[in-house]
Amino acid sequence: MISGEKSRRTEFALIDWIEHQVGSSDLLSLGIGDDCAIQPQRPGEDLLTSTDLLIEGIHFKREWTDFFSLGAKSAAVNLSDIAAMGGRAQCVFLGLARPSALDDSDIEELIRGFVAETARYGVVLAGGDTCASPGPLMISVTVQGAVLSGTAIRRDGARPGEWLYVSGTLGDSALALRALQAGEVVRPALAQRFNRPTARIELGRYLAENRLATAMLDISDGLLGDLGHILEASAVGAEILLQQLPLSSDFTEALHDDEGMIDLALSGGEDYELLFTSAREDLEQLAGLPVAVTKIGRMTAERRLQIVAGDGSLYQCRQGGFDHFA
Repeated sequence: MISGEKSRRTEFALIDWIEHQVGSSDLLSLGIGDDCAIQPQRPGEDLLTSTDLLIEGIHFKREWTDFFSLGAKSAAVNLSDIAAMGGRAQCVFLGLARPSALDDSDIEELIRGFVAETARYGVVLAGGDTCASPGPLMISVTVQGAVLSGTAIRRDGARPGEWLYVSGTLGDSALALRALQAGEVVRPALAQRFNRPTARIELGRYLAENRLATAMLDISDGLLGDLGHILEASAVGAEILLQQLPLSSDFTEALHDDEGMIDLALSGGEDYELLFTSAREDLEQLAGLPVAVTKIGRMTAERRLQIVAGDGSLYQCRQGGFDHFA
């Protein structure tokens, strides 16, 4: 190959290469290589399906990440949807629209990252599609999972008087994005949260199997924006205690320099933590939780969302959640 020339497999050669990276799985009767994958279903289970689209320049920038991390993140943010319903992820389908500027090695790294992330959860890449893109790199992912019939945790189950919980910490990904946009060096822990989020599959299943959560979703567009979906679906309100928000040490340090940073914890997107309601007030103390959770408020009968500061006054967030069409 001439120096500087891009390496480009044909479409079907690329599909063959991907198939060899994945191998076989007992989750499938038939995987990559035919018109459809065949996935047997067990009796007494509901199938969960979600799909997502990631477009270069909107959801990611190549200069802010490496291709392996981009592939891993593309998998994780979709697996997070299965976690949000308390399901067990099983299969994913990947679509790629590839710009001519990308080398085979770039695509290979993206696929390696994607497959490595799905393997962490025992999930198999079962098929997909590839095509050329005259513009940006586009990544489309469909994920399927299963949950015992009737046990999926939906958004419409919250009731007044229940407690509001969130896993992990809030605002780290948004703080990393803010630094990247300003051309600043991003601290390693923050960069990890931005480029390599974790799907809380184990926590979601634990909450579902033990019937501990009444409504749940994952935080992709910001705490306030995503909580609004639960409030609307459940026809309830909520009161958030500002001082109870779980923050990392890096975020706390940034908050000391600028108190306004708290808005990133309230409305910054891509945390991919689980936000859920529960009738249990002592949930934080349960020994079996796969990851720490924090009680941040309570659901109310009055259909409005209030944020209460430490001194009892109402706090007004100055930043809205992410809206794809805003």
